[in-house]
Amino acid sequence: MLIWLNGPFGGGKTQTAQELRRRLPGSVVCDPEEVGFGLHRMLPPALRGDFQDFPSWRQGVYEVLDHVLARHDGVVIAPMTVADPRYFAETVGRLRAAGHDVRHFALLAERDTVLDRLRDRGLGVAPILRAVGRADLLLRRERFAVDKLDYCLEQLSKPEFGEHIRTDSIPVTAVCDRIAGTIGVNLVPDTDSRIRGKLRRTAVTIGHIRR
Repeated sequence: MLIWLNGPFGGGKTQTAQELRRRLPGSVVCDPEEVGFGLHRMLPPALRGDFQDFPSWRQGVYEVLDHVLARHDGVVIAPMTVADPRYFAETVGRLRAAGHDVRHFALLAERDTVLDRLRDRGLGVAPILRAVGRADLLLRRERFAVDKLDYCLEQLSKPEFGEHIRTDSIPVTAVCDRIAGTIGVNLVPDTDSRIRGKLRRTAVTIGHIRR
Protein backbone atom coordinates (compact mmCIF):
# COMPACT_ATOMS: atom_id res chain seq x y z
CA MET A 1 0.00 0.00 0.00
CA LEU A 2 1.12 3.55 -0.80
CA ILE A 3 -0.01 6.47 1.34
CA TRP A 4 0.47 9.63 -0.73
CA LEU A 5 0.35 12.74 1.43
CA ASN A 6 -0.50 15.79 -0.66
CA GLY A 7 -1.12 19.36 0.42
CA PRO A 8 0.35 22.84 0.02
CA PHE A 9 4.02 23.44 0.72
CA GLY A 10 4.22 23.92 4.48
CA GLY A 11 1.01 21.99 5.03
CA GLY A 12 2.48 19.37 7.37
CA LYS A 13 3.20 16.51 4.97
CA THR A 14 6.74 15.78 6.18
CA GLN A 15 5.77 15.83 9.86
CA THR A 16 2.79 13.57 9.18
CA ALA A 17 4.87 11.18 7.09
CA GLN A 18 7.53 10.81 9.78
CA GLU A 19 4.92 10.35 12.51
CA LEU A 20 3.21 7.64 10.47
CA ARG A 21 6.53 5.91 9.89
CA ARG A 22 7.30 6.05 13.61
CA ARG A 23 3.96 4.56 14.63
CA LEU A 24 3.40 2.12 11.76
CA PRO A 25 5.79 -0.84 12.02
CA GLY A 26 7.36 -1.91 8.74
CA SER A 27 6.53 1.33 6.97
CA VAL A 28 9.05 3.43 5.03
CA VAL A 29 9.09 7.01 3.75
CA CYS A 30 10.01 7.42 0.08
CA ASP A 31 10.12 11.15 -0.56
CA PRO A 32 9.58 12.09 -4.24
CA GLU A 33 11.29 15.40 -3.51
CA GLU A 34 14.60 13.55 -3.38
CA VAL A 35 14.27 12.75 -7.09
CA GLY A 36 13.84 16.48 -7.73
CA PHE A 37 16.85 17.36 -5.60
CA GLY A 38 18.93 14.96 -7.67
CA LEU A 39 17.80 16.61 -10.89
CA HIS A 40 18.63 20.05 -9.50
CA ARG A 41 22.12 18.94 -8.50
CA MET A 42 22.76 17.90 -12.09
CA LEU A 43 21.71 21.27 -13.50
CA PRO A 44 23.30 24.72 -13.32
CA PRO A 45 21.20 27.07 -11.16
CA ALA A 46 19.87 29.04 -14.12
CA LEU A 47 18.26 25.91 -15.60
CA ARG A 48 16.63 24.47 -12.49
CA GLY A 49 13.16 25.94 -12.03
CA ASP A 50 10.34 23.72 -10.73
CA PHE A 51 11.58 20.15 -11.02
CA GLN A 52 8.02 18.84 -11.35
CA ASP A 53 7.98 20.35 -14.83
CA PHE A 54 10.63 17.84 -15.93
CA PRO A 55 9.13 14.67 -17.44
CA SER A 56 12.14 12.85 -15.95
CA TRP A 57 10.90 13.75 -12.46
CA ARG A 58 7.45 12.28 -13.03
CA GLN A 59 8.91 9.21 -14.70
CA GLY A 60 11.53 8.79 -11.99
CA VAL A 61 8.99 9.07 -9.17
CA TYR A 62 6.78 6.49 -10.85
CA GLU A 63 9.64 4.05 -11.43
CA VAL A 64 11.06 4.32 -7.91
CA LEU A 65 7.71 3.93 -6.17
CA ASP A 66 6.64 1.14 -8.52
CA HIS A 67 9.89 -0.67 -7.67
CA VAL A 68 9.52 -0.21 -3.90
CA LEU A 69 5.84 -1.15 -3.84
CA ALA A 70 6.56 -4.36 -5.74
CA ARG A 71 9.30 -5.43 -3.32
CA HIS A 72 8.58 -3.95 0.11
CA ASP A 73 6.12 -5.79 2.34
CA GLY A 74 5.17 -2.79 4.48
CA VAL A 75 3.35 0.46 3.85
CA VAL A 76 5.14 3.06 1.72
CA ILE A 77 4.60 6.75 2.54
CA ALA A 78 5.20 9.48 -0.06
CA PRO A 79 4.89 13.11 1.13
CA MET A 80 4.74 15.35 -1.93
CA THR A 81 2.77 18.33 -3.17
CA VAL A 82 1.36 17.62 -6.63
CA ALA A 83 -1.37 20.10 -7.52
CA ASP A 84 -1.20 20.01 -11.32
CA PRO A 85 -3.83 17.48 -12.52
CA ARG A 86 -1.57 16.36 -15.38
CA TYR A 87 1.34 15.63 -13.07
CA PHE A 88 -1.00 13.97 -10.59
CA ALA A 89 -2.18 11.64 -13.36
CA GLU A 90 1.42 10.79 -14.31
CA THR A 91 2.36 9.89 -10.73
CA VAL A 92 -0.53 8.92 -8.46
CA GLY A 93 -2.82 8.01 -11.34
CA ARG A 94 -0.20 5.94 -13.13
CA LEU A 95 0.67 4.00 -9.97
CA ARG A 96 -3.01 3.19 -9.50
CA ALA A 97 -3.29 2.12 -13.12
CA ALA A 98 -0.36 -0.23 -12.56
CA GLY A 99 -2.42 -2.05 -9.93
CA HIS A 100 -0.94 -0.58 -6.75
CA ASP A 101 -3.14 0.18 -3.74
CA VAL A 102 -2.70 3.96 -3.50
CA ARG A 103 -4.40 5.90 -0.71
CA HIS A 104 -4.26 9.65 -1.33
CA PHE A 105 -4.80 12.34 1.31
CA ALA A 106 -4.70 16.10 0.82
CA LEU A 107 -3.77 17.87 4.05
CA LEU A 108 -5.48 21.25 3.84
CA ALA A 109 -5.63 24.32 6.06
CA GLU A 110 -6.59 27.97 5.84
CA ARG A 111 -4.12 30.23 4.06
CA ASP A 112 -3.12 32.05 7.26
CA THR A 113 -2.54 28.73 9.03
CA VAL A 114 -0.14 27.57 6.32
CA LEU A 115 1.69 30.90 6.36
CA ASP A 116 2.12 30.58 10.13
CA ARG A 117 3.56 27.11 9.66
CA LEU A 118 5.99 28.39 7.06
CA ARG A 119 7.09 31.10 9.48
CA ASP A 120 7.55 28.50 12.22
CA ARG A 121 10.16 26.77 10.09
CA GLY A 122 12.38 29.49 11.52
CA LEU A 123 12.83 27.18 14.54
CA GLY A 124 11.62 29.38 17.34
CA VAL A 125 12.53 32.85 16.12
CA ALA A 126 9.03 33.57 14.80
CA PRO A 127 7.72 35.10 18.07
CA ILE A 128 10.74 37.39 18.28
CA LEU A 129 10.38 38.64 14.72
CA ARG A 130 6.63 39.09 15.16
CA ALA A 131 7.29 41.16 18.28
CA VAL A 132 9.50 43.55 16.33
CA GLY A 133 7.19 43.63 13.34
CA ARG A 134 9.46 41.66 11.01
CA ALA A 135 7.66 38.32 10.65
CA ASP A 136 7.85 38.84 6.89
CA LEU A 137 11.55 37.97 7.02
CA LEU A 138 10.68 34.34 7.76
CA LEU A 139 8.71 34.05 4.53
CA ARG A 140 11.40 35.43 2.22
CA ARG A 141 13.26 32.12 2.13
CA GLU A 142 9.90 30.40 1.60
CA ARG A 143 9.12 32.45 -1.50
CA PHE A 144 8.46 29.41 -3.70
CA ALA A 145 6.00 27.95 -1.18
CA VAL A 146 4.21 31.28 -0.72
CA ASP A 147 3.96 31.92 -4.46
CA LYS A 148 2.39 28.47 -4.98
CA LEU A 149 0.09 28.59 -1.96
CA ASP A 150 -3.13 29.97 -3.47
CA TYR A 151 -2.86 27.71 -6.51
CA CYS A 152 -2.26 24.64 -4.35
CA LEU A 153 -5.14 25.38 -1.99
CA GLU A 154 -7.53 25.95 -4.89
CA GLN A 155 -6.49 22.86 -6.83
CA LEU A 156 -6.19 20.45 -3.94
CA SER A 157 -9.63 21.37 -2.62
CA LYS A 158 -11.21 19.82 -5.73
CA PRO A 159 -12.90 16.40 -5.49
CA GLU A 160 -10.32 14.67 -7.66
CA PHE A 161 -7.70 15.36 -4.99
CA GLY A 162 -9.65 13.68 -2.17
CA GLU A 163 -9.55 12.49 0.51
CA HIS A 164 -9.29 15.87 2.24
CA ILE A 165 -8.21 16.35 5.84
CA ARG A 166 -8.52 19.77 7.45
CA THR A 167 -5.55 20.25 9.75
CA ASP A 168 -6.10 23.78 11.09
CA SER A 169 -7.08 22.74 14.59
CA ILE A 170 -5.83 19.16 15.00
CA PRO A 171 -2.29 17.99 15.82
CA VAL A 172 -0.15 15.75 13.65
CA THR A 173 -0.92 12.75 15.85
CA ALA A 174 -4.64 13.19 15.24
CA VAL A 175 -4.06 13.50 11.48
CA CYS A 176 -2.22 10.18 11.58
CA ASP A 177 -5.02 8.57 13.58
CA ARG A 178 -7.52 9.78 10.98
CA ILE A 179 -5.45 8.35 8.13
CA ALA A 180 -4.96 5.04 9.92
CA GLY A 181 -8.67 4.73 10.60
CA THR A 182 -9.52 5.45 6.98
CA ILE A 183 -7.15 2.87 5.50
CA GLY A 184 -7.69 0.26 8.23
CA VAL A 185 -4.25 -0.04 9.85
CA ASN A 186 -3.27 0.00 13.50
CA LEU A 187 -0.75 2.53 14.75
CA VAL A 188 1.49 2.06 17.76
CA PRO A 189 0.07 4.24 20.58
CA ASP A 190 1.64 7.67 20.86
CA THR A 191 3.40 7.77 24.23
CA ASP A 192 5.39 10.96 23.68
CA SER A 193 5.17 13.66 26.31
CA ARG A 194 4.39 17.15 25.06
CA ILE A 195 8.04 18.18 25.34
CA ARG A 196 9.36 15.03 23.68
CA GLY A 197 6.89 15.41 20.83
CA LYS A 198 7.97 19.01 20.33
CA LEU A 199 11.63 17.99 20.23
CA ARG A 200 10.88 15.23 17.76
CA ARG A 201 9.03 17.56 15.42
CA THR A 202 11.82 20.12 15.66
CA ALA A 203 14.34 17.44 14.70
CA VAL A 204 12.23 16.54 11.67
CA THR A 205 12.10 20.21 10.64
CA ILE A 206 15.86 20.60 10.98
CA GLY A 207 16.48 17.44 8.98
CA HIS A 208 14.18 18.66 6.21
CA ILE A 209 15.83 22.10 6.05
CA ARG A 210 19.31 20.60 5.76
CA ARG A 211 18.47 18.55 2.69
